[in-house]
Amino acid sequence: MNKTVGNKVVLIGCGDVGVAYAYALVNQGTVDHLAMIDIDEKKLEGNVMDLNHGAVWSASHTRVTKGTYEDCRDAAMVVLCAGAAQKPGETRLQLVDKNVKITTGIVKDVMANGFDGIFLVAANPVDILTYTTWKVSGLPWQRVVGSGTVLDSARFRYMLGDLYETAPSSIHAYIIGEHGDTELPVLSSATIAGVSMRRMLEKDADLEPRLEKIFEDTRDAAYHIIDAKGSTSYGIGMGLARITRAIIQNQGVALPVSALLHGEYGQEDIYIGTPAVIDRGGIRRVVELEISEHEMERFTHSANVLRDVMDKTFGEDK
Repeated sequence: MNKTVGNKVVLIGCGDVGVAYAYALVNQGTVDHLAMIDIDEKKLEGNVMDLNHGAVWSASHTRVTKGTYEDCRDAAMVVLCAGAAQKPGETRLQLVDKNVKITTGIVKDVMANGFDGIFLVAANPVDILTYTTWKVSGLPWQRVVGSGTVLDSARFRYMLGDLYETAPSSIHAYIIGEHGDTELPVLSSATIAGVSMRRMLEKDADLEPRLEKIFEDTRDAAYHIIDAKGSTSYGIGMGLARITRAIIQNQGVALPVSALLHGEYGQEDIYIGTPAVIDRGGIRRVVELEISEHEMERFTHSANVLRDVMDKTFGEDK
């Protein structure tokens, strides 16, 4: 477990995603102190003021400040939202070169200031950048967590809830793999209000294409949102706040994040989306779902796509 005590979070990168995360965090009253860092200092000052004014009405008081890298010294968590944003028609993997350089520089600055907490990475491509953060920081892998497929899984549960007229909280279904075009739904272990999706598929032959359409809508949702409003922000902001709450409150809950695999699903030395148990030490353990042969093939393909990008990006330094 990390040595840092307290509930201070440093947020680096205060664009649409970062501010949405900060807003969710302040509303939920999860942390005592949120220090925000961004290169656009004028806009940052405005956001800090605005959030502090709203904190009056939050669940518990959160002090929001304009931070510096020195704030990382006693932070429980550093959350990375900095990087070039995905543009309309652009895939997450196309961001890799510029965002690996940005992330490397930030992580070096964070570690130079004595950080000894947990990294939560949200910038894209998140699986590659989480691996980058782990390698550059030198921290134990348990203390480097990516947002992974937390948003994809939320979108999938929301759409399934719409289909079955059931609250998403009563639906347990994961999207795993790359947070991107090669991700996949795990239907073989999904349940709707406690009823096995596998049994539903066995009873209803027409269900599979409907579920595949829901998955495709889930996978492609970011493209539609970016085209419509320029960025995704609220969904991922709330997803990051959920991961933060699990860590700060030592909840030990399973969430679909980007975690380092050690043989799970036949993979090693790769950060990729999978459920993992999250607590005050970061990742307590990776959860290997029981998946079908077809799902395993899709997961292996997803991992291979990430490996190809990693090999081109890091080469022998990986």
